[in-house]
Parts: sequence; structure tokens; C-alpha cells
Amino acid sequence: MGQSASHFQFTKSKYIPTLKVLQAAMFDFRYDPHAHEEYAFGVTLSGRQDFFSGGQYHRSPPGNVIIFNPDDVHDGQPGGDHTLDYVMLYIHPDQVKPLFDSALGQEKTVSFRYDSTLVQDMALRERITNVARLITTSTGSQIDQENALYQVIERITQLGGTYQPGYISTRPDALLGLAKEYIHAHLDTDLSLEGISQAAHLSKFHFLRLFRQQLGITPYQYVINCRVNAACSALEQGASLSEVTFRYGFTDLSHFNRRFKRIYGVTPYQYQRHLIC
Repeated sequence: MGQSASHFQFTKSKYIPTLKVLQAAMFDFRYDPHAHEEYAFGVTLSGRQDFFSGGQYHRSPPGNVIIFNPDDVHDGQPGGDHTLDYVMLYIHPDQVKPLFDSALGQEKTVSFRYDSTLVQDMALRERITNVARLITTSTGSQIDQENALYQVIERITQLGGTYQPGYISTRPDALLGLAKEYIHAHLDTDLSLEGISQAAHLSKFHFLRLFRQQLGITPYQYVINCRVNAACSALEQGASLSEVTFRYGFTDLSHFNRRFKRIYGVTPYQYQRHLIC
């Protein structure tokens, strides 16, 4: 591939719900700050991946593994003058909680977060790329893919992370949790800062400051991000572009296209074509 364009290809597993693979070649593209509801496990294949996440600037050379927990805000761009090639697995937390339980030897579902964003581990790198290969080449049976995914989760738990039987939050986390719940419940309505801050039991000023401090993006950016993610899920279920555009408050298809592409690298139409045969 030449160095004049970027390319993104999404492929979903035929057997494991919510499991998707992104194969990306980036040269002239930069992601807006955003977050996914899923875990994301990736490998930098060539070039360098530069991104900001968790209050730090990261550089991922070839061979590095990148791990984003659900709701980890990050951006991303190629570093240097060479095309960045990478592969990323996306999987919803509900789908892998039983796998984390098993790997950790826990009887009840736990909340798991990996503590580092960049990991240098050959075994994990090979396990992630193996899952990606099975899905993108449509090879192997259901049990092959399930076992390959479990091998990824097992290795991640061996390398570290934090877990607990239930989510124990600090007061700021709890208040922002109320705000995020309100946002997710009203994505198809005309949201306002006043309404969101009231849901969090905070003044608008304190809410804005706390939200930016804790999440690294503004409430407005978070709302747009959540609407794009919700639209993404609807497209995967076969909803039409026009239905999704107006359901989630985008003024028109052009506006929806711009917002969607800044997070997923492709237009909503292209994304739906990738994942719905």
C-alpha cells in the first residue's frame, strides 16, 4: 500500500457475539478523542502508533500490544513518516466477564481493568493476532475462536490488572456514573448540560470541571461519542442510515458521516457494509 491513503476494514466473528476485528493502515488520518464501550486489544504491526490516553502520551512501535479498557478515552495517529499498520480486537465487557472469571478463578462476575496501556509481551501479541487471523480469514470452528479468545483473556490476567467482585466507586466516580447513566438513557433526546448536571447532583460549573478532569473530554464530546457508538450498534443490527441519523440527533447524513468517520475511520455506510453480509 502506498503512503497516500488510509484503509480500515472491520470484520465480525461468525461465532462470538460482539467480537470484531479492525485491520487498519493509517497514513493521513487521525482519530478524534473518543472511547468505546468495549475492551480493545491491539497489536502494532508496522510503523508507529502515537496516541494520548490516561493523561499520558504514548508511542507504540511494532510488536507492542495496546489495551484499552471500556470507556478509556484516547485518540490516535501514525508516528513518523511511515504508514501505521495495526490490528485491534473489540469485545463487549458482558461477553468476556465469564472468561475473566474463569481465568481469575472467581465464581462471580468481576469488574476487570488492565492497569497499563502499552504491553511488551510476545505471548499476548501472538494470541491477539491469532484471534484476528481466525476471524478475518473465516477459518477454524466456533470452539477454535472461543479457545483463542480465552487464551487472550488468560494471558492478560497473568500479566496483571485489577479486579473486584463489584464496582466500588469514589464519590466523583459515583456522581459521574449518574451523569453517564442519564446520557445513555437519553441519547435520542435533546440533551442539555443543565439536565445532565442535575442528574449528577452537581452545579453546572462543578460538573463541567469534574467531567473534564475525570474523563479527559468535555460532556459535549462524550455525548457525541456515545451517540456515534449507539449508532454503530444500530447499524450492526441492520438499521437504515436515515433512521440512525435522525434517531441520535445528527442534523443530516453529512453531519453523521463526519462524526462517525472521526471515530471509526470509515463512513457509517462502509461500516455497515463491512459487518452485514
